[in-house]
Amino acid sequence: MGLAAAYQAAKDGHAVEVVESGPVAGGMAAHVDFDGLSIERFYHFVCRADHATFQLLDDLGMRDILRWVPTSMGFYFGGKLHPWGDPVSLLRLPGVSLLTKLRYGALAFISTRRDRWDALENVSAKDWIRRWCGEEGYEKFWQPLLDYKFYDYADVIGARWIWNRIQRLGRSRQSIMQEQLGYLEGGSETLVRALVDAIDTLGGTVRLNAAVKRITSEAGRVTGVETATGHVAADAVISTVPVQQIPTLAPDLPADWLEKYAAIHSIGVCCVLFKLRRSVSPHFWVNISDPTLVIPGIIEFSNLRPLPHTIVYLPYYMPVSNPKFSWPDEQLQRDAWLCVKKMNPSLTEDDVLGVRVSRLRYAQPICEAGFAAKIPPVQTPIAGLQIADTCFYYPEDRGIAESVKLGRQMARNVTSAGERA
Repeated sequence: MGLAAAYQAAKDGHAVEVVESGPVAGGMAAHVDFDGLSIERFYHFVCRADHATFQLLDDLGMRDILRWVPTSMGFYFGGKLHPWGDPVSLLRLPGVSLLTKLRYGALAFISTRRDRWDALENVSAKDWIRRWCGEEGYEKFWQPLLDYKFYDYADVIGARWIWNRIQRLGRSRQSIMQEQLGYLEGGSETLVRALVDAIDTLGGTVRLNAAVKRITSEAGRVTGVETATGHVAADAVISTVPVQQIPTLAPDLPADWLEKYAAIHSIGVCCVLFKLRRSVSPHFWVNISDPTLVIPGIIEFSNLRPLPHTIVYLPYYMPVSNPKFSWPDEQLQRDAWLCVKKMNPSLTEDDVLGVRVSRLRYAQPICEAGFAAKIPPVQTPIAGLQIADTCFYYPEDRGIAESVKLGRQMARNVTSAGERA
């Protein structure tokens, strides 16, 4: 989001400086060196509805790096891996009544085709799903996913947020029987580098390892940011850090605004990444409904983007207060390997070529029922200061397209405000 905002602002003629706390640009889209393989810290994919991504690629002259691939989903249920994501797989799934399957299918069908569903804003996903799918449908298809993604927040997650996720994936299909997802040649790093290069070409700067200590202001107008390496003066500041950090970074904001940011909650993630000799499954994504596997799913990224080895992500979402969030990497890796082995018992330790863990404290916003009313305006009471993070995409979920769309809009807001002044 920050890079997209900076790129748009530079295009609009502003002098731009990106202040990045980490050693590389890109935020959650950044890559890591995984034993010689450049790969995303956290997996990304492209859907057919990601128009903001397509527009940015066109602007940068690199639409040709986008590749579309027929993909499939799996469902680990009843101790076995089943195909998933199409009507035939749903009807063939054992251990679930026909009525529940039909109700589940009706929910997926209607959710995919509705453009808006504002009536869901103040309804919990739990109540909404139980109303459509019944108790059996909720317990077998949805409850494990929500429990191991949101823990204590599982019962309050909003229906509108869940509906949007169903719609986005449901619309990324070639047909009712075939899912189709996209990836960027070279990974998301290709886009990150292109944005950094474009910002540089337009006269901007990307400063790394420069964590912001405070957003400064005077007489109700922003004046810049104080960093570990000095003060950066600015007429306008766009903040894309997690809003939970804003009370510390922007104490000059009114108290009621700081309370709004503090009231928005997120959970963290420990993402275990395996490099394997052999495939775990034929699917890109496997949803899990099994009480012995405490993760919502497994993502076999190499079933989307061609890579020299099998690459598998196992995301452990949880509140950072959960003891498991502080487990040593080795303990998480052992636990994740047991999950992989349960999914595919034929794999052995000799198949493991590498493993690493990436952690993020503010990974997933908690978008509960009525969440729209909790989000403050992007423009703050301090003139020239805009603040947003991934929860501002609501009801959309985190993604490159949503980041690009909001980042560019915030940059355009700066230009519009200047023109009005």
